[in-house]
Amino acid sequence: MTDPIAAQDRPELQKAVEAFVDAGFAGLQLRVRDDRGEWVGSAGVRALGETAGPSTDGHFWAGSVAKTFTATVVLQLVAEGKIGLDAPVAGHLPGFALDERITPRMLLQHTSGLFNYTGEYYPDGTFAPGIPATGKEWVETRLHTYRAEELVRLALAEPARFAPGADWSYSNTNYTVAALLIERLDGGSYGDALDRRILGPLGLRDTVLAGDVTDLPEPHAIGYCRYQDGDEWKVVDVSRQNLSMLPAAGGAISTTADLATFFAALNGGRLLPAPLLAEMRRPSEPIGYGLGVFAQDLGPEAGGIVYHHNGGAPGGYGALMYSTPDGSRTMTAGLTTGDAAIDPAEVFPPALDALVRKVFSGEH
Repeated sequence: MTDPIAAQDRPELQKAVEAFVDAGFAGLQLRVRDDRGEWVGSAGVRALGETAGPSTDGHFWAGSVAKTFTATVVLQLVAEGKIGLDAPVAGHLPGFALDERITPRMLLQHTSGLFNYTGEYYPDGTFAPGIPATGKEWVETRLHTYRAEELVRLALAEPARFAPGADWSYSNTNYTVAALLIERLDGGSYGDALDRRILGPLGLRDTVLAGDVTDLPEPHAIGYCRYQDGDEWKVVDVSRQNLSMLPAAGGAISTTADLATFFAALNGGRLLPAPLLAEMRRPSEPIGYGLGVFAQDLGPEAGGIVYHHNGGAPGGYGALMYSTPDGSRTMTAGLTTGDAAIDPAEVFPPALDALVRKVFSGEH
């Protein structure tokens, strides 16, 4: 739970955290690092039916924050001359018959057009399913182990959404292909590359980004999936799920402390040469996505530019990861869903916007 002194010192942060619980989330833990030091707080419950709050040092399924780690390693390989940012990828992965026009930049920026193997939503409202990623079917298969190669082949068996470079569409396939590219260029496993290049040097002992791990280390809060089974709504503890479903794209376990350390190091220039960090953070249309990070302009009165990449596991968990351009102020969080019948797309954005502006405006 929140340290009473810290909560009194920054009551507006605590209020912003509690807004997520008021909106229907089960719990949230927050860590802010800035020129006033470090503030940690939480709200809600660790598990339904309990009164204890989420630990501020808890582990959680962090989802797509994995993409920023993956993009960083790809750009490190570009810096080392292993591949050009705008060079074809296909020759390095000859067994997949990839479109010769696809480049690392397109993979990292979601402009390759590759079908999203977790399911593709089209502008006309139609949906093309992939592997189970939501609802009852995901709950029942969430411990299944996948291999990156099979997920990529599944995606390549479907029509491309558009020609490489012609449009933008968020696709987990891009980053799973990037994992295979890392393995080919680096000469080892994706997990080994992440350990050697990022996790080890930064001392991120509580972050897992590879393998088929199914259990969160303690301490951790319980996340729940609320889904419809026929005419009945069910709520299930989904704290156990398989990391291998989203290799390099969303398979991540972490803590707020580890995410803050990583994102501060990245934005502070410790992991990439300045020109490649600038390429990474250069936003593209339509939603300000660079190469594994989003750029958001809060306006001059609310902190200016911030960089971020949030994440969500298929059920039960979410993560926030934000930083100023120099890495001197970070905001990281882990959240869980409970049994409330909420629409996250409706209640999450306003709570998030208020929190981000409170942290980065400097008013707290």
